[in-house]
Amino acid sequence: MLDDLDRNLLEILVKDARTSLKDLAAQVGLSSPSVSERLRRLEERGVIRAFTVEIDPLALGYTLQAIVRIRPLPGKLHIVQKLIEEIPEFGECDKVTGDDCFVARLFVRSIGDLDGILDRIADKAETSTAIIKAQPIRRRPPPLDATASRERAKVLQAS
Repeated sequence: MLDDLDRNLLEILVKDARTSLKDLAAQVGLSSPSVSERLRRLEERGVIRAFTVEIDPLALGYTLQAIVRIRPLPGKLHIVQKLIEEIPEFGECDKVTGDDCFVARLFVRSIGDLDGILDRIADKAETSTAIIKAQPIRRRPPPLDATASRERAKVLQAS
């Protein structure tokens, strides 16, 4: 479980993973070595998996993003998964339950690029594609405080 200091550190890092140890320490009222030790323990426990950077796909020329639902043909699951892993335009992919086996996010520069990528798996899987118009919620971590999360859910259910 996380204590209040851990949650506070995580909230600060979610906003800016480049926050220095000195600034983190000042914001939570600990010494830099204490903060460093807490971060090390959070990493060891698997709470923090990585310190990362967010890149704007548009700045790299990827003007379109798509969500692709992928249903491999019988006996082609592992082949399709390997193809998805090898195509760098697939930015992320989840293996899911239900009618489809994979739901993936694809970055492309044009509809022609989208067609070319999907053609590479067309003989091994059925696909259903939706072009992303906007992303009202960017990737974010789950709520750090389970109690607060349950309380927000109760408020939403009551309204």
